[in-house]
Amino acid sequence: MLTIGAFARASRLSQKALRLYDELGLLKPATVDPVSGYRRYAPEQLERARLVAWLRHLGMPLARIQQVCDLDAAQAADEVRAYWVQVEVDTAERRKLAAFLIEQLSRKDAPMTGEAPTLDIRFAMRTDRGLVRESNQDSGYAGARLLAVADGFGAHGEPASAVAIDALKPLDSALPAGDLLNALSDAVDRAGAAVGDCVADGTSGTTLTAMVWSGSQLGLVHVGDSRVYLMRDGELFRFTHDHTIVQSLIDEGRLTEEEAETHPQRAILARALHGEAVQPHLELRDARAGDRYLLCSDGLYGVVHTDELRMVLTTKPDPEQAVRHPVELANSKGGPDNVTCVVADLVAAT
Repeated sequence: MLTIGAFARASRLSQKALRLYDELGLLKPATVDPVSGYRRYAPEQLERARLVAWLRHLGMPLARIQQVCDLDAAQAADEVRAYWVQVEVDTAERRKLAAFLIEQLSRKDAPMTGEAPTLDIRFAMRTDRGLVRESNQDSGYAGARLLAVADGFGAHGEPASAVAIDALKPLDSALPAGDLLNALSDAVDRAGAAVGDCVADGTSGTTLTAMVWSGSQLGLVHVGDSRVYLMRDGELFRFTHDHTIVQSLIDEGRLTEEEAETHPQRAILARALHGEAVQPHLELRDARAGDRYLLCSDGLYGVVHTDELRMVLTTKPDPEQAVRHPVELANSKGGPDNVTCVVADLVAAT
């Protein structure tokens, strides 16, 4: 048997940490003296202790470490892999925010060399019930500065998506570029509270994806699995990352994109507005004349292939045509879901 001091040195864990892990049931000593309370550990406990130490170095929370330690080696490896994938996703989001803050703070002391170019938007929005659903739980909005799509779910999905969009409408006004992310964050908080007021069953809610323009910059907020695509120089890029269980499995390497298309859980959301606190994805991006943006609910991209979307966005110069044709395509393929589509073209201000 090893004393707590010897075990601490061998496992690279402090005695204070060992006492905490004993209290939590994560790493209990082999014996505890009933009089002195002195802890002793068995040599075979070192493997678990060292695993705990390494996982703490990774920054893994203690509750998750408990789960990993109770798995067999192969399952534990999968869990560590999944944890690290999520760390990298979260780090990428924070990296973008850090870059934005660095740029904004640098501009405060930079000499002004002229105003940033201003862009105008030509836009259109279309929403459709589809051919199968009894009601349309999608909502959308397109204005001179704000574009938004919300896809409700559950018994109260229709009012949930509507109040979420209404909470963002005040953003369709002139905002300084430096205020975009704060304004979006506050608006999402309002949207979440409004959704919470109108859904009481615990199973209803909505996605919310929106963009707000100021000058030549746009702020993006995203919760759920509606999407934003950018058409630039003939290439179609996907802006957003789905907040779904299946996307998490793809990120972790457990599913391929092709397998995900037919996965039975592809519609299960990992993040949504449903009356509880949620962390939205916020991002600031540069925009330029000639860009074309598509915002859509999963009722569109779930049945219309990306190549078809690219063809429509390339061949339909008028935004009204560019929103009408994808909806018609979705309905021609059975229209299994509600569809909402927003298309916006950026042009130099005159």
